[in-house]
Amino acid sequence: MRLNAPFFLAPLFALVLMINGASAETSRIKDLASVEGVRQNQLVGYGLVVGLNGSGDTLNNAPFTKQSLTAMLERLGVNTRGANLRTANVAAVMVTADLPAFGRRGARIDVTVSALGDAKSLQGGTLLVTPLMGASGEIYAVAQGSVAIAGFQAEGAAATLTRGVPTVGRIANGALIEQEIDYQFKDTRSVRLSLRNPDLTTARRIASAINEYMASNTAESTDPSTVNLMIPKNFRGNMVQLLTEIEQLRVDPDQIARVVIDERSGVIVMGKDVRVSTVAIAQGNLTISVTEQPLVSQPDAFNFGSGAQTVVVPRTTIQVDQGANSKLAVLKESVTLKELVDGLNALGIGPRDIISILQAIKTAGALQADIVVM
Repeated sequence: MRLNAPFFLAPLFALVLMINGASAETSRIKDLASVEGVRQNQLVGYGLVVGLNGSGDTLNNAPFTKQSLTAMLERLGVNTRGANLRTANVAAVMVTADLPAFGRRGARIDVTVSALGDAKSLQGGTLLVTPLMGASGEIYAVAQGSVAIAGFQAEGAAATLTRGVPTVGRIANGALIEQEIDYQFKDTRSVRLSLRNPDLTTARRIASAINEYMASNTAESTDPSTVNLMIPKNFRGNMVQLLTEIEQLRVDPDQIARVVIDERSGVIVMGKDVRVSTVAIAQGNLTISVTEQPLVSQPDAFNFGSGAQTVVVPRTTIQVDQGANSKLAVLKESVTLKELVDGLNALGIGPRDIISILQAIKTAGALQADIVVM
């Protein structure tokens, strides 16, 4: 069906986001780049959640849960080798966390707990002591605590209701840092800034802003994603003060004109630098409607006893709309993103048709922007 309303008034299944900021707007270097070495590290561990109200793993279907439960009980002095365990109050889980930069021993971090077997819910469960390892295999934290979930599940004899994801939970401050990642931040002689959105112009502008502020050539952009910063003598040993001052400098970021499309949800995001050359567009849909209205044919009173039967007679109505009213329209060359959007809205089409039109315009060479399909 063809939509005649502007696409930003379409139903909930379609959403169009437009990024239309003035070129004079600036951003902090803190929001554009990160300092090399100042980053998080991913941790992962395998553990058991106990105390579930019959919603845990089925031990016959999850042998790893049974083996883990047996090994844990043996460490506690309980011998269950050869026993037929039937408990449904235990679930095997994967525990993940992010170790923050410069996390100190004894500090607490949040952890996420995710069911590994066929457990139905982790509600009311308690995570037992679980070591959390980094990519190197070393243990950096230990997690334990009560699991809080945002979803729930209720079931009866003929119906089941699930809200959210009851097999994933979170433990706030659920892990203690046991080992720190050593990084000599204070005594370093140089540091690198990594751009979150690599761009040659943005990298050059960041380096220029730093050099202007420091009144010396201390920063240099080496590639689209890196700015090297040499530490001035008066800031050596005081990196925190230097980076605090630099990250507040404001820069006008640049970026490639880009159109991002999510065909599954109909989302279109267009940057402010998107341009389109003059192009003619014709849009029409072929719509076929098939309607079934079966009729019931019954024998009349005179033929009721003669073997006549009541039958259902099918009746099908087919309508075809070839979009005969669609005409060829000219989309004039846009100077701004708003004019481009207004031109597409003037055609009276929906977001999913706009996705096809944008791809066709790009193929014709009239769209000066990259198209990214998610």
